[in-house]
Amino acid sequence: MLKSRLRKKILKAREKINKIDIQIDFNQLIKIIKKEKINKKIIGGYYPVNFEIDDLVLLRKFEKNKFIISLPVIKKNFQMDFYKWSFSDPLKVNKYGIPEPAIKNIVYPDILLIPLVAFDEKLNRLGYGGGYYDRLIDKLSKKKKILKIGLALSIQKINRVPINPYDQKLDYIVTNKYIIRWKYFF
Repeated sequence: MLKSRLRKKILKAREKINKIDIQIDFNQLIKIIKKEKINKKIIGGYYPVNFEIDDLVLLRKFEKNKFIISLPVIKKNFQMDFYKWSFSDPLKVNKYGIPEPAIKNIVYPDILLIPLVAFDEKLNRLGYGGGYYDRLIDKLSKKKKILKIGLALSIQKINRVPINPYDQKLDYIVTNKYIIRWKYFF
């Protein structure tokens, strides 16, 4: 119940922000990727909805820098996979109203850009409640090392995200004002 109330409160506050001038610094993301020594270049992004941080500008820059970009496709039983996508490829709208790749060419991202509702300093993430990203992170982590970067507005930070054993921590939270890794601010 606490997670549900927190979600509603943060989503309402996020909705009121004029995000025209709010952007995530692409160069900071590149620094993180280099620092973490990620050699492969498959980025898993998302198509922004519900006033999420718009990562499409970032994905376009990644694509120009020879990264393979991908978007999620929602499956049955709260599962999702990522499919290779380019800005020249078609999208189709799923039953939740979210655009996803129409062409199904599965990839396993090395880097995930993850939307979130709220976060705390311990890199816990509050999502929309379906557990899609938690399941995906668990599945991908068994196949390879992945870098998990949450994208958010600084106002989405709360003191403590309520967690359960299935929740997956992120490696970084990148906001419009600062970056969190472990307990340190950049």
